[in-house]
Amino acid sequence: MSFQPTKTKYTGQVKEVKLGVGDKAVTVGGKTAYPFYLFEGEMPNTPKIAGEIWDMDPGEEWSPADRKPFEDVLGDPVAWAKKWVDEYGVDLIVVQCKSSDPNGANRPGVEVAQVVKQVVDALDVPVIVWGTANHDEDIEVLKNVAELCDGKRVVLGPTEEGDYKQIGAVALGYKHVVGASTPIDVNLAKQLNILLENLGVQSENVIMDPTTGGLGYGLEYTYSIIERMNMAALVQEDDKLQLPIVCNMAQEVWKTKEAKISEEEVPNLGNQEKRGILMETVTAVDLLLAGTDVLILRHPKTVELVRKFLNDMLSK
Repeated sequence: MSFQPTKTKYTGQVKEVKLGVGDKAVTVGGKTAYPFYLFEGEMPNTPKIAGEIWDMDPGEEWSPADRKPFEDVLGDPVAWAKKWVDEYGVDLIVVQCKSSDPNGANRPGVEVAQVVKQVVDALDVPVIVWGTANHDEDIEVLKNVAELCDGKRVVLGPTEEGDYKQIGAVALGYKHVVGASTPIDVNLAKQLNILLENLGVQSENVIMDPTTGGLGYGLEYTYSIIERMNMAALVQEDDKLQLPIVCNMAQEVWKTKEAKISEEEVPNLGNQEKRGILMETVTAVDLLLAGTDVLILRHPKTVELVRKFLNDMLSK
């Protein structure tokens, strides 16, 4: 007799959310079993890969290793985004609005939004727009982005408890998706989803960001939280948590000392670029196994490795 694995009975399903518009729009979510448990249920929509760009040159915040693949376009967000799509075939683009940081360049929100609009207009793939988690600045930036990109179904994030009313309202008004962000806590994630629902934002227009650390920096905690979210959605039928998940992980990996420190400084850590790629790849794989639907990645080699992992896991 062949081996027959014990199977879990699922009574719930993760809702599908459409990101972007047109032929290159993507749908995330929809699974009826735990991640990659294809012997128990379906994953109708493959987890998606988003390439990270900034609305400004990252300068010294990035090491030579993560600057290298895009060093010819780092000062041009549109060219940077196109390189991600044309050369590396990512499913989405994430614009990190770093220039709006009041502790940094402090660029006015309307100017930041103009840059985002240029990126959105230049692409046919969906775009995620991510602020700096400063409520006042993010409200200004994302309200302008919502208006300028009316009807494009961009993801507006991070939308947090301190600004969900303002960002949720413009997402409703201009037909966008909310990136609901909470600090690694199942109950807080559920609470924010309820608040958005009470505001009138329907679940098909929300994607959850549980926040994450990189490998060795709290990743195991995030893993357990995402796992619990999936358990609640699929087994306990908690419709407030039956939403797809996005992980803004690249910046968490590449800012760590293990990824940034050079080989000359600490020779026994080995090649800096390979080290950073492996840290990003292991973090990405862990988050996919936990149940993530969208990964935000920084290095093209990581994209290649993660895509191979997905192909291997999803092949029958």
